[in-house]
Amino acid sequence: MLDFGDEVDNPLKKAYKVEITEVKDENGDGAINLSDVQYLLQNGKNVISILKGNGDFRSDECVELLKQSDIVVTNPPFSLFREYVAQLDTYDKDFIIMGNTNTLVCKEVFRMFMKDRIRTGYTHFNTGMFFYVPDSFEKYHHMENGRKMARVSTSCWYTNLPVKKHTEELVLYKHYTPEDYPKYDNYDAIEVKTYTDIPCDYYGVMGVPITFLDKYNPNQFEIIWQASGNTYANAPKEILKALGFNPNIKYGGGLGTPVLNGKATYTRVLIRRKQPAPVAYLPNEVSATKAAESAE
Repeated sequence: MLDFGDEVDNPLKKAYKVEITEVKDENGDGAINLSDVQYLLQNGKNVISILKGNGDFRSDECVELLKQSDIVVTNPPFSLFREYVAQLDTYDKDFIIMGNTNTLVCKEVFRMFMKDRIRTGYTHFNTGMFFYVPDSFEKYHHMENGRKMARVSTSCWYTNLPVKKHTEELVLYKHYTPEDYPKYDNYDAIEVKTYTDIPCDYYGVMGVPITFLDKYNPNQFEIIWQASGNTYANAPKEILKALGFNPNIKYGGGLGTPVLNGKATYTRVLIRRKQPAPVAYLPNEVSATKAAESAE
């Protein structure tokens, strides 16, 4: 059990390693599931060993354990999420981890989205995730199997493993007009209020809500950067130039917040649709096309 730094100085807490090589139907209920793992940990022998250090994931001991792993599944705290994800990326590890949706726009995590090295998992962004809570909790959302469950609306899965929804193309049906898609005052990009409104006939830069990342398909779109209060401090100069960014226009929220008709908007992900592949015509189709052009 690795420690994320919350209680590394607590002498009563011991860091340990659990090794499970086989799980059987230990409780005899006819199924092999987590209850069998729980039984194994409570009753098995030689499955737990105490670590030499305090279990901090940054320690040499724990880094060596990370190197041995094939896939990492955990729930790092919000305060250390960026550092932990960076470590996983450094050691090129497959992972499935829980995190806060607010980390979507953290520069370290966002850059991984741009490189397609992280993506959201199977979490409904409008719902969040439900967790079992102790019976002593007075605030909870519903009961399941006789146990209280509470919803954390800002939690989601993150992974670098294949996720089907990120290979599916968004169906675009709306058409671009300057009236429906106004241009920002400080960016050469248009405002798109929701990912479902992305126009089907526009290939310039667009600003979309951060929830777009939950639908992002790198084969259909390209992430240019994000427009937020810290954009000017973090974006390379060549990207700012390509975005037509005007640093003289500022309206609260920091230099980089998208401004529309003199008013600041929300943080936006700046994207661009990828051009469709050119149509490959057969020789007879080319001849027919030329013939039609000549007739005109």
